[in-house]
Amino acid sequence: MAYRNKTYIAFDGDNDMNYYTLMKAWKVNDNIDFDFHNAHDINTARDTSQEESIKSQLRIRMQNTKMFILLVGDKTKYLTKFVKWEVESAIRRGIPIAVVYLKNYSKFDDSQCPTWLDNVLSIHIPFKKPIIQYVIDNWPEKCKEKNDNLHYWYSDEFINSL
Repeated sequence: MAYRNKTYIAFDGDNDMNYYTLMKAWKVNDNIDFDFHNAHDINTARDTSQEESIKSQLRIRMQNTKMFILLVGDKTKYLTKFVKWEVESAIRRGIPIAVVYLKNYSKFDDSQCPTWLDNVLSIHIPFKKPIIQYVIDNWPEKCKEKNDNLHYWYSDEFINSL
């Protein structure tokens, strides 16, 4: 069994790559307190590969994952080929899920969140470095302040205090 210490980040590669790139830049910047073990560093899945070949590489990444982050932009909920498959893989493996809204919503938003997460335990946070780092380090062990069924979020006061 693989050692699970990685953070798997799923996103709309056509529209939201810049947010993923920004997270990687935060990580390598010595002046910024942000760190995670990126599951995508394990191997390369090329966009030109066959679908099953890509999914095979993604499975290997998922086997090493302890935290799943879904970056949610305007079109994420419509991505059923890979993003939905990635989310469903995380759900099957029981990996904690953080839904990070690129529009800085600070709690569950059913107009943006994919329906595949309707009945799934998840934390919903804005795309802000301090709360993303807090969730990587603490979800789901630390207390959850607000909830709506299985969707949790932190208060704006807590987020702004980080």
